[in-house]
Amino acid sequence: MNLRRQLLLVSLLTLVLPWAGCQFIRETEIALRAGQQQMLAGTARAIADSLTQREDDFPLRLDNDFAVGEQLYGHRLDALPSIDGYFDDWNLSRDSLRTLRGTDGPIRFAIGLHRQAVYLYVEVADDNVIYAAPGTIAVENSLHAADRIGLVSVSPPYLNETFVFGAEAPGPIISYVRTALGFESDATVAAHWQDVPGRGYQLEARIPAGKLGTNLGLVVSNTSDAVTPAVRSASFAARAPGTFVTTSEALTAFAAERAQPGMRLTLTDTSGWRIASAGDVELPARERGSIRTKLPRLAYESLVEPGQEAVLAEPDASGQERQTYVQEALQGTASVDWFRSADSGDAIVVAAQPVMVGSQVIGALVLQQGTDAILSLRNQGLARLIYVTVIATLVAAIALLGYATWLSRRIRRLSIAAEDALENDDLRSTLPSALDGDEVGDLSRSFSHVLRQLGDYNEYLRSLASKLSHELRTPLAIVTSSLENLEHEPLNAASANYAARAKGGADRLRRILTAMSEASRVEELMQHAEPEAFDLVAVLRSTVAAYRDVYLARQFDLATELDAGPMRGSPELLIQMLDKLVDNAVDFSSDGDVIQIDLGRNAGHLLISVSNPGPALPERMRTQLFDSMVSVRNKNSDRHLGLGLYVAKLIAEGHGGSISADNIDGGVRFTVLLPEPD
Repeated sequence: MNLRRQLLLVSLLTLVLPWAGCQFIRETEIALRAGQQQMLAGTARAIADSLTQREDDFPLRLDNDFAVGEQLYGHRLDALPSIDGYFDDWNLSRDSLRTLRGTDGPIRFAIGLHRQAVYLYVEVADDNVIYAAPGTIAVENSLHAADRIGLVSVSPPYLNETFVFGAEAPGPIISYVRTALGFESDATVAAHWQDVPGRGYQLEARIPAGKLGTNLGLVVSNTSDAVTPAVRSASFAARAPGTFVTTSEALTAFAAERAQPGMRLTLTDTSGWRIASAGDVELPARERGSIRTKLPRLAYESLVEPGQEAVLAEPDASGQERQTYVQEALQGTASVDWFRSADSGDAIVVAAQPVMVGSQVIGALVLQQGTDAILSLRNQGLARLIYVTVIATLVAAIALLGYATWLSRRIRRLSIAAEDALENDDLRSTLPSALDGDEVGDLSRSFSHVLRQLGDYNEYLRSLASKLSHELRTPLAIVTSSLENLEHEPLNAASANYAARAKGGADRLRRILTAMSEASRVEELMQHAEPEAFDLVAVLRSTVAAYRDVYLARQFDLATELDAGPMRGSPELLIQMLDKLVDNAVDFSSDGDVIQIDLGRNAGHLLISVSNPGPALPERMRTQLFDSMVSVRNKNSDRHLGLGLYVAKLIAEGHGGSISADNIDGGVRFTVLLPEPD
């Protein structure tokens, strides 16, 4: 991990300080919310006690023997819907539609009330809509089967009739009332049958409220043809439908009087059907101190207690409240709970209280209140804390990051300068920050001292071969001449053998001194040679031809797409460089192997490559391969001191180029990069 990242992580420690403040604010919120829950529970208990005096206003009583079957719920409509077979003008969400299982798919329906009329909307999934034959809608037998919808109206124990809706064709239809005496049309009922191709049909009807009983049920009859008896799908399973439930005007007025601003009051019957509702818990559009922007909201959500999603506290679209706290209240147990909105982050506190007459529960009272009023101080404090924390952290992070960038750039410049000095053999150059008085300056001066010592040592090594060859040449000449003279003296067999061995050693020593002085001669030649223009392609072709004559056990292949390779320098030295590379390739290949020599051009440079099969280069030696006195040959070899590639490097760099070695598939490739003349 670099220095900038380390200091950036250190800057994040500034978040530890506001963390304690966030914990305090969180505990404060919990305490305030608990206090609000107690207050709301007390209010709910007081209102529920006052409702015991209004038991007659509750539509469903436990002592009603006829309250059986599944109930239908009537939604209060804000506007008068048109009787056209469509649901879009009911001002209700489609979630308010209840569902029955039909023969060909789901049956969805809803009942609404507006003024003195009851509205019915039904969607029927039907693969094959069967319309009634003319004049047969009021006839119900196996010979005149058709798709129908019936609204069963019962007022136990006397009234029991069904409003029958059938169609001879899509459009406005005539409805009939079936009683114990038979069918009769009813002009006060308006209905419209809307065909939906490929899906079924829709029915919308308006019925005067005074014509309906206390219990309502829906029956949908579906048939596949005009003679097959219809299959009935009903909203109730008992003999009689359940009690029709809707909101009570008296209880709604009672709730409106007691619902405080920012509070929602809901009353349900014993089955959870909503019979009164007043008030709302929606927050103002712009709450002072609220947290709205994205970044603070993310921090806010990570700090506050999440709670359950607030949609669980919203009124059920079907009209029947199924929330856990409502069910507990209907079981006679008061409860409090809270929910938090994922969109705004605001909490809603809920208190549910059973409404009891004696020991019997006749309904449930639910109070809901937003926490924005009493927790606005929490929001303001947390918002300010988040903003200050973000700003302080950003300032600290930017400052530390800037300092780390400045410091790392100094260290990086020092590292690059040291690497450049090693690569360019400029070991006596002054490194950056050498005059600074801090630790980086001390490090720079230490590096400079080490580089100067290394430069002196390298200079000593460079001149060592020349000095040794110069100092040893005269003693070697004396030894050689003495051995030659000794050959003319009479010697026994043992002495002659020793003299021959001594002469062989002297010859090897002479070759070693010649190789050691070759690098010095190359450096001198590079300094004094007069550059000349020549064609590198022609030089390579003649040189490779000579290699084929010299190394008969190897095959040489020259490949180039260039017609000419203009070059300026010393062709003799470049041939000497190529000799070193070819000699190296021959030594590390076997008889019959192909040594590939390529010449190409790339970005204003000529590329010479020599490739040979053989063992790969050790990875640890690739950077030292072209240094003086370095060799990767067999330890038993007495012909090489590791100066050949060093001489090749001197010649390549003397011509302004470079040399490198790489492992290839099944061998090694040496590449020489030479700049073309302008």
